[in-house]
Amino acid sequence: MARKRLPARPRSLKARRAAAAAITARLEQVYPHSRASLDFRSPFELLVATVLSAQTTDVRVNSVTPELFEAYPTPQALAGASREDLERILRPVGFFRAKARSLHLLAQGLLDHFDGEVPHTLEELTTLQGVGRKTANVVLGDAFNTPGITVDTHVGRISRRWGWTREHDPVKAEMELNRLLPPEIWTSTCHRIIDHGRAICTARSPKCYQCPLADLCPSYEIEMGIPFSAATSDRSRESARAA
Repeated sequence: MARKRLPARPRSLKARRAAAAAITARLEQVYPHSRASLDFRSPFELLVATVLSAQTTDVRVNSVTPELFEAYPTPQALAGASREDLERILRPVGFFRAKARSLHLLAQGLLDHFDGEVPHTLEELTTLQGVGRKTANVVLGDAFNTPGITVDTHVGRISRRWGWTREHDPVKAEMELNRLLPPEIWTSTCHRIIDHGRAICTARSPKCYQCPLADLCPSYEIEMGIPFSAATSDRSRESARAA
């Protein structure tokens, strides 16, 4: 499938930062209560849940983690779990055999290298089984309040639509967003973008006609086929005729 063309964007970093600041301010107004959608009570639970969320939905992960953490609440307990019982619990999330093996190795890695504690740095987290930069940034931001950009499918897609990046590689996109946004809003902005991606800016058929950021979005004309100013003029004329 051919990729849709990307929007034009300002050449200067200063101008791109100003455009991004307008969008993040609007996001805060529209999604003031955005938070992590995975349920967790500790860094360990968030780490495990995020590893399980690969190639499935957070809703499905949340459906299995209560039983998982009741049975195996610590790295020690998880490392000693039987493979058969883990596979039984994890079956609804898909790839359950691979994920059961991954959790065993993750728990053992925490015991062997970090005294059973979840490490606080990206470099240490990414040494663990099943933990890449995306998972590490989720844990850092939501468990330890350490700023991090999480480029999942929503953040990557919408950042390209907004002209924040042209990169499809998550790590390269993360580096661009790091330069564009102030660190203190990295985590909260990612949560808001994810909520926006689920509700409005979907991968297929985004709901641009009802988007609260339409006037700020450089991809509005690409998606809708007309400039935002023309669309609002048409709506104004229709409203006047209806009145």
